[in-house]
Amino acid sequence: MRKGFLTFAAVGLLAAGSMAACGENSDGGDQAGSSEKKPKIGVILPDSKSSARWEGADRKFLEAAFKAANVEYDIQNAQGDKTAFQTIADQMITNGVTTLMIVNLDSGTGKAVLDKAKSQGVATIDYDRLTLGGSAQYYVSFDNEAVGKLQGEGLAKCLTDKGVKNPAIAYLNGSPTDNNATLFKNGYDSVLKPKFDSKEYTKVADDSVPDWDNTQAATIFEQQYTKASGKIDGVLAANDGLGNAAISVLKKNKLNGKVPVTGQDATVQGLQNILAGDQCMTVYKAVKKEADAAAELAIAVAKGEKKDTGQTVKDVEGNRDVPAVLLEPKAIYKDNVKDVVADGFVTKEELCTAAYTKLCTEAGIS
Repeated sequence: MRKGFLTFAAVGLLAAGSMAACGENSDGGDQAGSSEKKPKIGVILPDSKSSARWEGADRKFLEAAFKAANVEYDIQNAQGDKTAFQTIADQMITNGVTTLMIVNLDSGTGKAVLDKAKSQGVATIDYDRLTLGGSAQYYVSFDNEAVGKLQGEGLAKCLTDKGVKNPAIAYLNGSPTDNNATLFKNGYDSVLKPKFDSKEYTKVADDSVPDWDNTQAATIFEQQYTKASGKIDGVLAANDGLGNAAISVLKKNKLNGKVPVTGQDATVQGLQNILAGDQCMTVYKAVKKEADAAAELAIAVAKGEKKDTGQTVKDVEGNRDVPAVLLEPKAIYKDNVKDVVADGFVTKEELCTAAYTKLCTEAGIS
């Protein structure tokens, strides 16, 4: 992956270019007296189980962006079903979408959908997850290796803060079918592998969690914990859901708060775990910025415009460089949870429920 983040100014320029000719809502035909197509955007989200972000954040922000641009859109969720994913895509293409934006369930399913859309003259965008071997014209996401690097650095920081010597580390990686999970692992391995190689740290477990399934994650971590005879000093969990699964097992063994656990997505649950001291850190990805950038790009390419994003990512299976918009992630610890609230990603009311009121006050959340 080529490094370097797109500045917000650049995102703004992208917005200006893509929003300039937005028309009224339509059913996807050409505008009268013009060859310019009226955009109709189809979006397929992956599920609502692996992370609360898809329905709680992405849908909301994408809808708001499309409404603000006054374009027709259709956002559906495949709920983890590959057959449903393909059926939804077929329906959207039949119904005249001019851009199809997907969060794939795996690269095989994603490739089939993207290739069919391309054959029908529909513009395509990979959103958040890159489809390996696919044909998407653009990719909009965060720098996912940077996300993993923040997680690795976060775990190291929390272990140092606790004064743990030669810690035993367990990995709970994301789904093996999600290219992002590979990139996250590349990122945290870049920080932690040198520590394993030097014997400063010891890795005692390294498992992927199919489909990011939190229930399976708890089972996997319980097995890791048993195999390690309870000697686990830190958990590199790839997102907040997996982190919470590990925390549930640590709680049963009265070790929550003693063993640092990482996360990602800055979910309400993850932030509450951080406030309570049960989770070390999370990675905040400003989904609104991601959704806004993707919506702007989707509208532009729906009308046949080409955009120079200034960045690319490497599709290693397709052996091609995919034009990309990559946004910057941010590490969140207890002392800056308030930043996520201030940014409007979660509300004080959602976060500071009765059990967390005092903790929110102590963390400066007002």
